[in-house]
Amino acid sequence: MRTGNPALNDRTFENFGVYRRDVAREHTAAGTMTIQGTAQKTLFLLLLAMGTACFTWSRTFTAVEADPAAAMPWAFGGAIIGLVAGLVICFKHTWSPILAPVYALAEGLFLGGVSASFEAQYPGIVIQAVGGTFGTLAGLLLAYQSGLIRATENFKLGIVAATGGICLVYLISMVGGFFGFPVPFIHEAGPIGIGFSLFVVVVAALNLVLDFDFIEQAAERGAPKYLEWYGAFALMVTLVWLYMEILRLLSKLRSR
Repeated sequence: MRTGNPALNDRTFENFGVYRRDVAREHTAAGTMTIQGTAQKTLFLLLLAMGTACFTWSRTFTAVEADPAAAMPWAFGGAIIGLVAGLVICFKHTWSPILAPVYALAEGLFLGGVSASFEAQYPGIVIQAVGGTFGTLAGLLLAYQSGLIRATENFKLGIVAATGGICLVYLISMVGGFFGFPVPFIHEAGPIGIGFSLFVVVVAALNLVLDFDFIEQAAERGAPKYLEWYGAFALMVTLVWLYMEILRLLSKLRSR
């Protein structure tokens, strides 16, 4: 199984062994991973993130005039905590029931601050980005369940390669930025920058299909119950990435 999501990989489920339905009879229903349980936990994590996002959002818009700087300490702290929690979860899957909510709360602080900053510059952009993110999630989930999109091996290979390429470009741009030589055009509002952002949005969205497939296969193999939290966390990682890329794309379009 392949997925571009760094939280999901072929080693995620290897420690508990591969179970098929006839072998999984030895396990109780309450002790194995289900798609419904993962969906419920994903919804719970989204609600937690939305709650803390509202907090940092309110820090920006409490005054008469919007003050994005007021939320930045909270957003920066959330980004650090979210990164640490996410890394720990990736290496200690059994901690995901505790740390996945921590990650969601921290990412909410970060997203709320960043979203408020974009909203102060481009009024109405956040509701468009939120609508685009959840609309994409619903559309791809429906397409996956109906069989319109199938996660074939070639499909997975292409998305993983594209995701790796995007990560490499971002890494080169970040390192180059420290030395005053960022990758040109991709962060600008010109045709190349908009085209690049559109490509990244598409790749991020298609990673959701890989995540759906990975979680479905894990449930069919009888993965332990705690991995529902891990699967929910992995979906959150992709959704956060997708939302941020849609926000960046819309900001480029609005700046023109």
